[in-house]
Amino acid sequence: MRIVLLGPPGAGKGTQAGLIVERYGIPHISTGDIFREHVSTQTPLGQKVKAILDSGELVSDEVVMELVADRIGKDDCARGFLLDGVPRTTKQAEILAEIVAGSAEDALRVLQIVVPEHILLERIQGRSSSGEGSRSDDSAEVASHRYKVYLEQTAPVADFYRLKGSLTEIDGVGSVDEVFARVCCALPEGA
Repeated sequence: MRIVLLGPPGAGKGTQAGLIVERYGIPHISTGDIFREHVSTQTPLGQKVKAILDSGELVSDEVVMELVADRIGKDDCARGFLLDGVPRTTKQAEILAEIVAGSAEDALRVLQIVVPEHILLERIQGRSSSGEGSRSDDSAEVASHRYKVYLEQTAPVADFYRLKGSLTEIDGVGSVDEVFARVCCALPEGA
């Protein structure tokens, strides 16, 4: 099963990702982890990424997806994978479609956890004030800005998958178990 997980900051995407990979026995792949692994092991791709980052530039969609293609080509992804944090642009989504096309199971299941902004801000502020899971970017202003940036960047990606008929929106309001039950309903049993 090949899953792309979309969701704004504070939606509980990380929690749901952990539950999904545990239930379905697939690896959780994030671009940050891929970048760090390649840079730390100094692979040719890692050296390319390090040079780009050291110059203050953004890593291009093509290089990001080259790293993703390398990662999902590994043996532990034979039964599937969960992508988190990628694709971030329509171009990356198009490249991903090319990467998985023609494989035994080329269909991507794209889940978007949807939570109203006011609830996201309450969650983030609650996380910050409790001191539990607090992050340096948990202020209301920063959280609101991150949400707006997420919408600007992800709306076109969600629309791309919606037009292909592969996007399922998951109501992210409720307990962790309630949201996970909705996620499981959106995924095939026994996959």
